[in-house]
Amino acid sequence: MQIDAVPTPPPDPPPPAPPRPSRPLTAIVDDVRRTGAALAAAEVARTRALAEAGHLALDVMAGQRATARAAELALREVASELAAAENLSDRTVQTQIGRAMTLVDDYPRTLAAWEAGVLTRTHVQTILDVGAALPVDARAEFDLLAVATADGLSPGRLRARLTMLAERLHPTTVTERHQRGRDTRCVRVITGDDGMSDLIATLPTVLAVGIHDRLTHQARVIIDSRGDDADTVPDERTTAQLRADLLADLLLTAAPDGDPTRTDDAPGLLGAIRARIQVVVPALTMLDPDRENLDPVELVGHGPIDAGTARILADTTTLPWDRIITHPLTGAVLHTDTYHRTTAIDRHLRARDRHCRWPGCTTPAIRCEVDHTHDHALGGTTAVANLAHLCQRHHTQKQFTRWLVTQHPGGVLHWTSPTGRTYTDEPLPYSPAVRFLPDDPPPPEPDQPPAPF
Repeated sequence: MQIDAVPTPPPDPPPPAPPRPSRPLTAIVDDVRRTGAALAAAEVARTRALAEAGHLALDVMAGQRATARAAELALREVASELAAAENLSDRTVQTQIGRAMTLVDDYPRTLAAWEAGVLTRTHVQTILDVGAALPVDARAEFDLLAVATADGLSPGRLRARLTMLAERLHPTTVTERHQRGRDTRCVRVITGDDGMSDLIATLPTVLAVGIHDRLTHQARVIIDSRGDDADTVPDERTTAQLRADLLADLLLTAAPDGDPTRTDDAPGLLGAIRARIQVVVPALTMLDPDRENLDPVELVGHGPIDAGTARILADTTTLPWDRIITHPLTGAVLHTDTYHRTTAIDRHLRARDRHCRWPGCTTPAIRCEVDHTHDHALGGTTAVANLAHLCQRHHTQKQFTRWLVTQHPGGVLHWTSPTGRTYTDEPLPYSPAVRFLPDDPPPPEPDQPPAPF
Protein backbone atom coordinates (compact mmCIF):
# COMPACT_ATOMS: atom_id res chain seq x y z
CA MET A 1 0.00 0.00 0.00
CA GLN A 2 1.32 3.45 -0.93
CA ILE A 3 0.83 6.41 1.35
CA ASP A 4 1.29 9.82 -0.14
CA ALA A 5 3.17 12.24 2.08
CA VAL A 6 1.31 15.37 3.03
CA PRO A 7 3.46 18.42 2.18
CA THR A 8 4.45 20.51 5.17
CA PRO A 9 3.17 24.06 4.80
CA PRO A 10 5.91 26.70 4.71
CA PRO A 11 6.47 28.53 7.97
CA ASP A 12 4.89 31.89 8.40
CA PRO A 13 7.20 34.74 7.54
CA PRO A 14 8.64 36.53 10.56
CA PRO A 15 6.88 39.72 11.50
CA PRO A 16 8.53 42.84 10.17
CA ALA A 17 11.00 44.44 12.51
CA PRO A 18 9.62 47.47 14.29
CA PRO A 19 10.88 50.70 12.82
CA ARG A 20 14.03 51.91 14.52
CA PRO A 21 13.30 55.15 16.33
CA SER A 22 15.20 57.96 14.72
CA ARG A 23 16.89 60.75 16.64
CA PRO A 24 18.22 64.05 15.39
CA LEU A 25 21.89 64.04 14.46
CA THR A 26 22.69 66.64 17.11
CA ALA A 27 21.52 64.24 19.84
CA ILE A 28 23.69 61.47 18.39
CA VAL A 29 26.72 63.79 18.33
CA ASP A 30 26.07 64.68 21.97
CA ASP A 31 25.96 60.97 22.85
CA VAL A 32 29.21 60.28 21.02
CA ARG A 33 30.98 63.11 22.83
CA ARG A 34 29.54 62.17 26.22
CA THR A 35 30.48 58.49 25.91
CA GLY A 36 33.89 59.52 24.56
CA ALA A 37 34.51 61.59 27.69
CA ALA A 38 33.41 58.71 29.93
CA LEU A 39 35.64 56.30 28.02
CA ALA A 40 38.58 58.71 28.35
CA ALA A 41 38.11 58.90 32.12
CA ALA A 42 38.05 55.10 32.34
CA GLU A 43 41.16 54.75 30.16
CA VAL A 44 43.03 57.26 32.31
CA ALA A 45 42.03 55.39 35.46
CA ARG A 46 43.46 52.19 33.94
CA THR A 47 46.59 54.08 32.88
CA ARG A 48 47.15 55.31 36.44
CA ALA A 49 46.66 51.78 37.79
CA LEU A 50 49.16 50.33 35.32
CA ALA A 51 51.69 53.03 36.20
CA GLU A 52 51.17 52.28 39.88
CA ALA A 53 51.89 48.61 39.19
CA GLY A 54 55.11 49.56 37.43
CA HIS A 55 56.21 51.84 40.26
CA LEU A 56 55.41 49.08 42.75
CA ALA A 57 57.79 46.77 40.89
CA LEU A 58 60.53 49.41 40.98
CA ASP A 59 59.90 50.11 44.68
CA VAL A 60 60.48 46.43 45.44
CA MET A 61 63.91 46.81 43.89
CA ALA A 62 64.72 49.98 45.86
CA GLY A 63 66.31 48.10 48.73
CA GLN A 64 68.26 45.78 46.47
CA ARG A 65 71.12 46.24 44.08
CA ALA A 66 69.61 48.15 41.18
CA THR A 67 70.52 46.71 37.81
CA ALA A 68 68.75 46.92 34.47
CA ARG A 69 68.29 43.16 34.52
CA ALA A 70 66.73 43.15 37.99
CA ALA A 71 64.38 46.00 37.12
CA GLU A 72 63.34 44.20 33.93
CA LEU A 73 62.56 41.00 35.86
CA ALA A 74 60.58 42.92 38.48
CA LEU A 75 58.44 44.58 35.78
CA ARG A 76 58.03 41.27 34.01
CA GLU A 77 56.78 39.63 37.21
CA VAL A 78 54.14 42.32 37.74
CA ALA A 79 53.17 42.29 34.07
CA SER A 80 52.70 38.52 34.16
CA GLU A 81 50.35 38.83 37.13
CA LEU A 82 48.17 41.37 35.35
CA ALA A 83 48.33 39.51 32.05
CA ALA A 84 47.12 36.28 33.64
CA ALA A 85 44.20 38.12 35.24
CA GLU A 86 43.18 39.66 31.90
CA ASN A 87 44.05 36.75 29.58
CA LEU A 88 46.59 38.89 27.75
CA SER A 89 50.21 38.47 26.70
CA ASP A 90 52.65 39.50 29.42
CA ARG A 91 54.71 41.31 26.75
CA THR A 92 51.66 43.36 25.81
CA VAL A 93 50.93 44.28 29.40
CA GLN A 94 54.57 45.16 30.07
CA THR A 95 54.49 47.53 27.08
CA GLN A 96 51.29 49.07 28.46
CA ILE A 97 52.92 49.52 31.87
CA GLY A 98 55.91 51.30 30.32
CA ARG A 99 53.67 53.64 28.33
CA ALA A 100 51.54 54.33 31.42
CA MET A 101 54.60 55.19 33.53
CA THR A 102 55.84 57.57 30.83
CA LEU A 103 52.47 59.34 30.76
CA VAL A 104 52.13 59.63 34.55
CA ASP A 105 55.76 60.62 35.19
CA ASP A 106 56.60 62.82 32.18
CA TYR A 107 53.25 64.08 30.84
CA PRO A 108 50.97 64.88 33.80
CA ARG A 109 49.22 67.78 32.01
CA THR A 110 48.54 65.65 28.95
CA LEU A 111 47.11 62.93 31.19
CA ALA A 112 44.89 65.45 33.02
CA ALA A 113 43.61 66.88 29.72
CA TRP A 114 42.80 63.37 28.50
CA GLU A 115 40.97 62.62 31.76
CA ALA A 116 38.92 65.81 31.36
CA GLY A 117 37.89 64.82 27.84
CA VAL A 118 39.83 67.69 26.25
CA LEU A 119 42.11 65.29 24.38
CA THR A 120 41.39 61.91 22.79
CA ARG A 121 43.55 58.83 22.98
CA THR A 122 44.85 59.59 19.47
CA HIS A 123 45.91 63.10 20.55
CA VAL A 124 47.72 61.63 23.55
CA GLN A 125 49.48 59.03 21.42
CA THR A 126 50.58 61.80 19.04
CA ILE A 127 52.11 63.76 21.93
CA LEU A 128 53.92 60.66 23.18
CA ASP A 129 55.21 59.79 19.70
CA VAL A 130 56.60 63.26 19.03
CA GLY A 131 57.99 63.68 22.54
CA ALA A 132 59.76 60.31 22.47
CA ALA A 133 62.76 61.86 20.70
CA LEU A 134 63.22 64.48 23.43
CA PRO A 135 65.44 63.93 26.48
CA VAL A 136 63.52 63.39 29.71
CA ASP A 137 64.49 66.77 31.17
CA ALA A 138 62.84 68.57 28.21
CA ARG A 139 59.51 66.76 28.44
CA ALA A 140 57.99 68.90 31.21
CA GLU A 141 58.10 72.00 29.01
CA PHE A 142 56.98 69.99 25.99
CA ASP A 143 54.05 68.59 28.01
CA LEU A 144 52.90 72.11 28.93
CA LEU A 145 53.20 73.47 25.39
CA ALA A 146 51.68 70.38 23.77
CA VAL A 147 48.43 70.63 25.74
CA ALA A 148 48.16 74.35 24.97
CA THR A 149 48.83 73.69 21.28
CA ALA A 150 46.34 70.82 20.96
CA ASP A 151 43.25 72.97 21.52
CA GLY A 152 40.98 72.68 18.48
CA LEU A 153 43.43 70.64 16.36
CA SER A 154 43.05 67.22 14.81
CA PRO A 155 45.80 64.69 15.63
CA GLY A 156 47.27 65.13 12.14
CA ARG A 157 47.62 68.89 12.42
CA LEU A 158 48.76 68.58 16.02
CA ARG A 159 51.58 66.26 14.97
CA ALA A 160 52.82 68.80 12.40
CA ARG A 161 52.91 71.62 14.96
CA LEU A 162 54.40 69.53 17.75
CA THR A 163 57.14 68.23 15.49
CA MET A 164 58.28 71.79 14.81
CA LEU A 165 57.92 72.64 18.51
CA ALA A 166 59.99 69.63 19.58
CA GLU A 167 62.82 70.75 17.32
CA ARG A 168 63.19 73.97 19.32
CA LEU A 169 63.45 72.01 22.58
CA HIS A 170 65.90 69.40 21.31
CA PRO A 171 69.53 69.81 22.49
CA THR A 172 70.97 68.64 19.15
CA THR A 173 70.34 70.13 15.72
CA VAL A 174 68.21 68.70 12.93
CA THR A 175 71.34 68.35 10.80
CA GLU A 176 73.16 66.27 13.41
CA ARG A 177 70.22 63.90 13.80
CA HIS A 178 69.66 63.71 10.05
CA GLN A 179 73.28 62.69 9.52
CA ARG A 180 72.85 59.89 12.06
CA GLY A 181 69.57 58.91 10.44
CA ARG A 182 71.11 58.72 6.97
CA ASP A 183 73.39 55.96 8.20
CA THR A 184 70.31 53.74 8.64
CA ARG A 185 69.18 54.01 4.97
CA CYS A 186 68.65 50.60 3.44
CA VAL A 187 66.37 48.41 1.31
CA ARG A 188 65.06 45.17 2.74
CA VAL A 189 62.52 42.48 1.90
CA ILE A 190 60.10 40.96 4.39
CA THR A 191 58.51 37.78 3.07
CA GLY A 192 54.75 37.64 3.48
CA ASP A 193 51.94 35.21 2.70
CA ASP A 194 50.35 34.17 -0.60
CA GLY A 195 53.50 34.78 -2.61
CA MET A 196 53.71 38.46 -1.58
CA SER A 197 56.48 40.37 0.18
CA ASP A 198 57.10 43.86 1.49
CA LEU A 199 59.92 45.80 -0.19
CA ILE A 200 60.87 48.48 2.34
CA ALA A 201 63.20 51.36 1.54
CA THR A 202 64.38 53.55 4.41
CA LEU A 203 65.28 56.90 2.82
CA PRO A 204 65.54 60.59 3.69
CA THR A 205 62.00 61.92 4.01
CA VAL A 206 62.33 64.32 1.09
CA LEU A 207 63.22 61.45 -1.25
CA ALA A 208 60.56 59.11 0.12
CA VAL A 209 57.82 61.73 -0.20
CA GLY A 210 58.99 62.66 -3.69
CA ILE A 211 58.92 59.01 -4.85
CA HIS A 212 55.43 58.51 -3.44
CA ASP A 213 54.21 61.75 -5.02
CA ARG A 214 55.57 60.84 -8.48
CA LEU A 215 53.98 57.37 -8.33
CA THR A 216 50.68 58.94 -7.27
CA HIS A 217 50.63 61.37 -10.21
CA GLN A 218 51.54 58.61 -12.64
CA ALA A 219 48.74 56.42 -11.24
CA ARG A 220 46.24 59.24 -11.67
CA VAL A 221 47.22 59.66 -15.32
CA ILE A 222 46.45 55.99 -15.91
CA ILE A 223 43.12 56.28 -14.08
CA ASP A 224 42.16 59.44 -16.00
CA SER A 225 43.05 57.79 -19.33
CA ARG A 226 40.62 54.91 -18.88
CA GLY A 227 38.20 54.94 -21.77
CA ASP A 228 34.92 53.26 -22.60
CA ASP A 229 36.30 51.10 -25.43
CA ALA A 230 34.33 47.86 -25.28
CA ASP A 231 37.07 46.00 -27.19
CA THR A 232 39.66 46.45 -24.44
CA VAL A 233 39.83 44.85 -21.03
CA PRO A 234 39.00 47.55 -18.49
CA ASP A 235 41.79 48.54 -16.14
CA GLU A 236 40.25 48.35 -12.68
CA ARG A 237 43.43 48.68 -10.62
CA THR A 238 43.25 50.94 -7.59
CA THR A 239 45.66 53.82 -7.00
CA ALA A 240 47.57 51.73 -4.44
CA GLN A 241 47.91 48.82 -6.89
CA LEU A 242 49.03 51.15 -9.66
CA ARG A 243 51.70 52.67 -7.42
CA ALA A 244 53.10 49.20 -6.77
CA ASP A 245 53.02 48.21 -10.45
CA LEU A 246 54.64 51.46 -11.56
CA LEU A 247 57.37 51.16 -8.93
CA ALA A 248 58.21 47.66 -10.17
CA ASP A 249 58.27 48.89 -13.78
CA LEU A 250 60.51 51.83 -12.99
CA LEU A 251 63.00 49.78 -10.97
CA LEU A 252 63.15 46.78 -13.29
CA THR A 253 62.84 48.43 -16.72
CA ALA A 254 63.69 52.10 -16.00
CA ALA A 255 60.37 53.15 -17.57
CA PRO A 256 56.68 52.46 -16.93
CA ASP A 257 55.89 49.82 -19.57
CA GLY A 258 52.13 50.04 -19.16
CA ASP A 259 51.91 53.70 -20.19
CA PRO A 260 48.46 54.34 -21.74
CA THR A 261 49.63 57.74 -23.01
CA ARG A 262 52.28 56.17 -25.26
CA THR A 263 51.05 56.23 -28.86
CA ASP A 264 54.21 55.17 -30.73
CA ASP A 265 57.76 54.16 -29.88
CA ALA A 266 58.42 57.40 -28.06
CA PRO A 267 58.09 57.71 -24.28
CA GLY A 268 54.65 58.60 -23.03
CA LEU A 269 53.49 61.10 -20.46
CA LEU A 270 54.26 58.99 -17.39
CA GLY A 271 58.01 59.22 -17.87
CA ALA A 272 57.84 63.01 -17.93
CA ILE A 273 56.06 63.27 -14.59
CA ARG A 274 58.29 64.45 -11.78
CA ALA A 275 57.76 64.62 -8.05
CA ARG A 276 56.41 67.73 -6.35
CA ILE A 277 57.08 68.63 -2.73
CA GLN A 278 56.36 71.80 -0.77
CA VAL A 279 59.19 73.05 1.44
CA VAL A 280 59.11 76.09 3.74
CA VAL A 281 62.60 77.50 4.25
CA PRO A 282 63.01 80.42 6.70
CA ALA A 283 65.46 82.88 5.18
CA LEU A 284 67.44 83.41 8.39
CA THR A 285 67.81 79.66 8.85
CA MET A 286 69.35 79.43 5.37
CA LEU A 287 71.82 82.17 6.29
CA ASP A 288 72.60 80.95 9.80
CA PRO A 289 72.58 77.13 10.27
CA ASP A 290 72.67 77.55 14.06
CA ARG A 291 69.04 78.76 13.91
CA GLU A 292 67.64 75.57 12.41
CA ASN A 293 66.17 74.31 15.70
CA LEU A 294 64.65 77.71 16.49
CA ASP A 295 62.99 78.11 13.09
CA PRO A 296 63.28 74.74 11.30
CA VAL A 297 62.88 74.05 7.59
CA GLU A 298 59.58 72.22 7.03
CA LEU A 299 58.54 69.64 4.47
CA VAL A 300 54.84 70.51 4.46
CA GLY A 301 52.70 67.67 5.73
CA HIS A 302 55.68 65.68 7.06
CA GLY A 303 57.69 67.84 9.48
CA PRO A 304 61.19 69.33 9.74
CA ILE A 305 64.13 68.55 7.49
CA ASP A 306 67.74 69.58 7.91
CA ALA A 307 68.96 72.89 6.53
CA GLY A 308 71.59 71.18 4.39
CA THR A 309 68.95 69.31 2.41
CA ALA A 310 67.04 72.58 1.98
CA ARG A 311 70.15 74.26 0.59
CA ILE A 312 70.65 71.44 -1.90
CA LEU A 313 67.04 71.80 -3.06
CA ALA A 314 67.45 75.56 -3.38
CA ASP A 315 70.70 75.21 -5.34
CA THR A 316 69.59 72.49 -7.73
CA THR A 317 65.95 73.29 -8.51
CA THR A 318 65.23 75.03 -11.81
CA LEU A 319 62.02 76.51 -10.43
CA PRO A 320 61.98 79.85 -8.63
CA TRP A 321 61.12 80.11 -4.95
CA ASP A 322 58.21 82.12 -3.60
CA ARG A 323 59.25 84.79 -1.10
CA ILE A 324 56.77 85.14 1.77
CA ILE A 325 56.74 88.22 3.98
CA THR A 326 55.19 87.46 7.37
CA HIS A 327 54.19 89.48 10.41
CA PRO A 328 57.14 89.47 12.87
CA LEU A 329 54.96 88.60 15.87
CA THR A 330 51.97 86.59 14.61
CA GLY A 331 53.59 84.90 11.61
CA ALA A 332 50.59 85.75 9.38
CA VAL A 333 51.29 86.08 5.65
CA LEU A 334 51.46 89.75 4.61
CA HIS A 335 52.87 89.56 1.09
CA THR A 336 54.29 87.13 -1.49
CA ASP A 337 56.34 87.67 -4.59
CA THR A 338 58.49 85.74 -7.03
CA TYR A 339 60.21 86.12 -10.37
CA HIS A 340 58.15 83.18 -11.63
CA ARG A 341 55.43 84.26 -14.06
CA THR A 342 52.33 83.03 -12.25
CA THR A 343 49.32 84.61 -10.57
CA ALA A 344 49.92 86.46 -7.32
CA ILE A 345 46.73 84.97 -5.95
CA ASP A 346 47.94 81.39 -6.28
CA ARG A 347 51.27 82.26 -4.70
CA HIS A 348 49.55 83.98 -1.80
CA LEU A 349 47.11 81.12 -1.22
CA ARG A 350 49.83 78.46 -1.25
CA ALA A 351 51.83 80.49 1.22
CA ARG A 352 48.85 81.24 3.46
CA ASP A 353 47.04 77.89 3.51
CA ARG A 354 49.90 75.34 3.19
CA HIS A 355 47.34 72.51 3.41
CA CYS A 356 43.66 71.70 2.91
CA ARG A 357 41.49 74.06 4.96
CA TRP A 358 38.89 71.51 6.02
CA PRO A 359 39.12 71.26 9.83
CA GLY A 360 41.76 68.68 10.67
CA CYS A 361 42.95 67.86 7.13
CA THR A 362 46.70 67.95 6.45
CA THR A 363 46.84 67.35 2.68
CA PRO A 364 49.52 69.76 1.35
CA ALA A 365 48.27 72.72 -0.70
CA ILE A 366 50.15 71.55 -3.79
CA ARG A 367 47.88 68.47 -3.80
CA CYS A 368 44.68 70.49 -3.31
CA GLU A 369 42.24 72.45 -5.45
CA VAL A 370 41.59 76.19 -5.06
CA ASP A 371 37.93 76.62 -4.13
CA HIS A 372 35.69 79.69 -4.20
CA THR A 373 34.33 79.88 -0.65
CA HIS A 374 31.29 81.72 -2.01
CA ASP A 375 30.48 79.90 -5.23
CA HIS A 376 31.68 81.75 -8.33
CA ALA A 377 28.48 80.79 -10.14
CA LEU A 378 26.52 82.60 -7.41
CA GLY A 379 28.55 85.78 -7.63
CA GLY A 380 31.63 84.88 -5.59
CA THR A 381 34.72 86.85 -6.57
CA THR A 382 38.08 85.39 -7.61
CA ALA A 383 40.01 87.13 -4.86
CA VAL A 384 42.21 86.01 -2.00
CA ALA A 385 39.44 86.81 0.49
CA ASN A 386 37.12 84.31 -1.24
CA LEU A 387 39.53 81.48 -2.07
CA ALA A 388 41.02 78.61 -0.09
CA HIS A 389 42.67 75.25 -0.75
CA LEU A 390 40.56 72.11 -0.34
CA CYS A 391 41.61 68.57 -1.17
CA GLN A 392 39.42 66.72 -3.65
CA ARG A 393 37.55 64.82 -0.93
CA HIS A 394 36.64 67.90 1.07
CA HIS A 395 36.01 70.05 -2.00
CA THR A 396 33.38 67.50 -3.04
CA GLN A 397 31.98 67.37 0.48
CA LYS A 398 31.61 71.16 0.55
CA GLN A 399 29.78 71.13 -2.77
CA PHE A 400 27.41 68.22 -2.28
CA THR A 401 26.62 68.04 1.45
CA ARG A 402 24.89 70.38 3.86
CA TRP A 403 28.12 71.71 5.34
CA LEU A 404 28.45 75.50 4.96
CA VAL A 405 31.53 77.71 5.06
CA THR A 406 32.21 81.43 5.24
CA GLN A 407 35.55 83.16 4.98
CA HIS A 408 36.58 86.00 7.27
CA PRO A 409 39.54 88.41 7.20
CA GLY A 410 42.95 86.79 7.35
CA GLY A 411 41.77 83.64 5.59
CA VAL A 412 39.85 82.36 8.64
CA LEU A 413 37.18 79.82 7.62
CA HIS A 414 34.08 79.22 9.72
CA TRP A 415 32.49 75.86 8.96
CA THR A 416 28.91 75.07 10.00
CA SER A 417 27.86 71.43 10.24
CA PRO A 418 24.41 70.06 9.31
CA THR A 419 23.52 70.09 13.03
CA GLY A 420 24.46 73.76 13.43
CA ARG A 421 27.79 73.29 15.17
CA THR A 422 30.55 75.66 14.08
CA TYR A 423 34.24 74.98 13.64
CA THR A 424 36.94 77.59 12.97
CA ASP A 425 39.96 76.83 10.83
CA GLU A 426 42.75 79.41 10.83
CA PRO A 427 45.79 79.45 8.53
CA LEU A 428 48.84 78.01 10.25
CA PRO A 429 51.12 81.01 10.93
CA TYR A 430 54.80 80.90 10.15
CA SER A 431 57.13 80.86 13.10
CA PRO A 432 57.92 84.37 14.33
CA ALA A 433 61.00 82.84 15.99
CA VAL A 434 62.14 85.09 18.88
CA ARG A 435 61.82 88.86 18.73
CA PHE A 436 61.73 91.52 21.43
CA LEU A 437 59.84 94.80 21.39
CA PRO A 438 60.13 97.70 23.87
CA ASP A 439 57.30 98.02 26.36
CA ASP A 440 56.45 101.51 25.14
CA PRO A 441 57.56 102.02 21.53
CA PRO A 442 58.38 105.66 20.77
CA PRO A 443 55.90 107.64 18.64
CA PRO A 444 56.74 108.01 14.93
CA GLU A 445 58.74 110.96 13.75
CA PRO A 446 56.57 113.94 12.72
CA ASP A 447 57.15 113.58 8.98
CA GLN A 448 57.16 109.77 8.82
CA PRO A 449 54.19 107.39 8.50
CA PRO A 450 53.51 105.02 11.42
CA ALA A 451 54.95 101.52 11.30
CA PRO A 452 52.62 98.87 9.79
CA PHE A 453 52.74 96.83 13.04
